[in-house]
Amino acid sequence: MAIAATVERSLKASGIPYELLPHAPTKSSYGSARAAHLPARQLAKGVLLKEKDKYLLAVLPASRKLDLSWLRSETGRACELASEAELSQIFPDCAPGAVPALGPAYGLQAVVERALCGQSELYFEAGDHEELVHVREADYETLIGEAEYCSFTTLLDDVGAERARPL
Repeated sequence: MAIAATVERSLKASGIPYELLPHAPTKSSYGSARAAHLPARQLAKGVLLKEKDKYLLAVLPASRKLDLSWLRSETGRACELASEAELSQIFPDCAPGAVPALGPAYGLQAVVERALCGQSELYFEAGDHEELVHVREADYETLIGEAEYCSFTTLLDDVGAERARPL
């Protein structure tokens, strides 16, 4: 599979320069960062959430894990993880689980973990498990539009084990 058509259209329409970085097939964003020899903190992963009858895309570094209760507290949103079937409906041109961290391209508002800010460059899934999109962080902010920024994650260690979040 190649870059998802929706991702490619969005990138081309924006005029933002990007490059594709191929890597060995993986089953997770953390694994993709490792396979591509990137710091996991620079790979933005998308997690689809459902709030009543609408969807929201949480965007966080691959080095972190979503803390849903913290997200609810920070945003006041009563959201839950979306189902696999809902993922397939919202991201029909993507491989299962390869969610591009580009909410607006799929008609979704994004809530972004603050830990992604301050990176010079970012990577995100292209819609498969074998390629990443590489952009400058400032350009990524343009791509995600009117996103909400807050803190809602716990940090993972080098092997993906959860560590306590800082206070």
